[in-house]
Amino acid sequence: MNWIRRALRAYPAVAMTLAVGALGLLMLLTPFREAAPWLVGGYALLMAAWEAVGMVRQLLRGHAGLDILAVIAITAAVLVGEPWAALVVVLMVTGGQALEDYAENRSKRELTALLERAPSRATRIVIGELDEEGAQLTETVDVGEIEVGDTILVRPGTLVPVDAILLDDEASFDESSLTGESLPVDRSAGEKVASGVINGSFAVRMRATALAGDSQYQQIVRLVEEAQGSKAKTVRIADRYALPFTALALAIAGIAWFVSGDPVRFAEVLVVATPCPLLIAAPVAFLGGMSRAAKAGLIVKGGSTLEQLAKVRSAAFDKTGTLTTGKPEPRRVIAQPGFSEEDVLQLAASAEVYSSHVLASAVVRAAKAQRLGLLPVTEAEEFATNGVAARLAGGQVRVGKPSWVREAAPDLVHAELEPGELAIYVSRNDRFAGTIVMRDRLRDDAIDTVAELRRNGIERVLIVTGDVAATANPLAAKLRISEVHAECTPADKVRIIADVQPRPLLMTGDGLNDAPVLAAADVGFAMGARGSTAASQSADVVNRFDRISGVADAMRIGRDTVRIAVQSIWLGIGFSVVLMLIAAFGLLPAIVGAWMQELVDLVAILGALRAIRGRKDPASADAVSDREREPVS
Repeated sequence: MNWIRRALRAYPAVAMTLAVGALGLLMLLTPFREAAPWLVGGYALLMAAWEAVGMVRQLLRGHAGLDILAVIAITAAVLVGEPWAALVVVLMVTGGQALEDYAENRSKRELTALLERAPSRATRIVIGELDEEGAQLTETVDVGEIEVGDTILVRPGTLVPVDAILLDDEASFDESSLTGESLPVDRSAGEKVASGVINGSFAVRMRATALAGDSQYQQIVRLVEEAQGSKAKTVRIADRYALPFTALALAIAGIAWFVSGDPVRFAEVLVVATPCPLLIAAPVAFLGGMSRAAKAGLIVKGGSTLEQLAKVRSAAFDKTGTLTTGKPEPRRVIAQPGFSEEDVLQLAASAEVYSSHVLASAVVRAAKAQRLGLLPVTEAEEFATNGVAARLAGGQVRVGKPSWVREAAPDLVHAELEPGELAIYVSRNDRFAGTIVMRDRLRDDAIDTVAELRRNGIERVLIVTGDVAATANPLAAKLRISEVHAECTPADKVRIIADVQPRPLLMTGDGLNDAPVLAAADVGFAMGARGSTAASQSADVVNRFDRISGVADAMRIGRDTVRIAVQSIWLGIGFSVVLMLIAAFGLLPAIVGAWMQELVDLVAILGALRAIRGRKDPASADAVSDREREPVS
């Protein structure tokens, strides 16, 4: 019974309507029975007036809402002597908010789950202080109190509260909430660990590298909050049907009155034409689609994005970290005279620690694998699409593209690369130090994803990358993509994408340099598992799981959601029209029709909730391909 009391307190209009109905029924058993219809009818007219005020406000905002039918139906029912039918319509209208809240909460359950598991508390180690037993003193604080550089203790099975660097020798983490990887991931001392992952069996020490608000999981939380708070244009998809449906309902009611000569027919038709399904079904379907996407690791920023995904006709991809794994394997180091291979790798790794590019972490891992210590850096800056510059004790170091590194080191020599290889160039002060030659490999699910996009109506697929053509073309050949735009700056990418037809166009990328083109595309899709904050914020869809098949998943979810939303709307319209025609012939009393319309509401909304599951996804969507791809060659 407690939940009933809470519900009635949350929805006072529903409580008042039920109270008036109960009082009216009691009055029928007393000498005041003649006053009961006046009480019920007067209350119904009062609520109709309240709804009319809201209707006028909507009209002033340019929305031809469907609630005009409810207002006319309530008024007509009272005027023709059907106050109890009018009260049922009032209950339907006031109860619509409660029904909508239930349906919305059900449909956005996955989004809410992401918010609820956000880290809120952290254990900080108080440096230099010991407890009574001689152990390091700790304190439990709000996660917002953690500062960069603080040492934190993460106990077994608890969430990492902020982005941090592991201080202990090794640890194991469950990263499934961020990357979708079901198996534990081992990390070693000095490696970065993202907030929101779950520590394994042993307590570990970490050093915070970001504030809570700047950490990875909290950024995901902000994206989810943005998605939940968006009032997308498409959730008003029923407005497209509002005017014709209103005109049809009034026409049927008017003709029934004219032919029969009985004004009661007018009211009987309109009480089954109050289409709450049209007002609720579309928003519920779109929220359900967003929740389904969240379960698949996709954060969709609003219903309008789902509608665009349903209509996509062209798809463009960045290369590194998008179509490829973003985990390149160093093949060789070419050192120039005066530098050893270890020198080149150590200089590069010391600077790349401060880069967000996917190649940077590979260089750092290679240096650690050779047990090369990182040199202290006093100043560092990343230059989008070019590389990173850092000031070390030995001078200024540049790591990145050859044209940019040559600005500091005119003696730069291009490395001879085999197809599919890429090179990172390194300079110190004005001297060219050497080249790190690496090779990335195609993602396991990339070929299948591109093929599925084509099967689902994508007419044009292209690669738009900052890498050189010698690296991009072999990869494109494996994917059977004939259109490749290589060596593109961020401005080049935006210009190319702007000219692509047919539209809408979906652009997939990651990293800082992709932020402008993701914002410029009709639908920007960010591989956010390791992408930059800028890319995630500028994109319309953020993929938390590290797999390119999320692109096909997003399009499938978008199409299913729009299909279900439209089906639910037409379901409500169809049932309402059938009931209106029955009522027009005088076969459906007003009070019965009003209750029948309540059933139509439930059917349409339950239909909209199908968007949470959609059609059964292919098994390949979540499964990892059992065949290993060869490196790009």
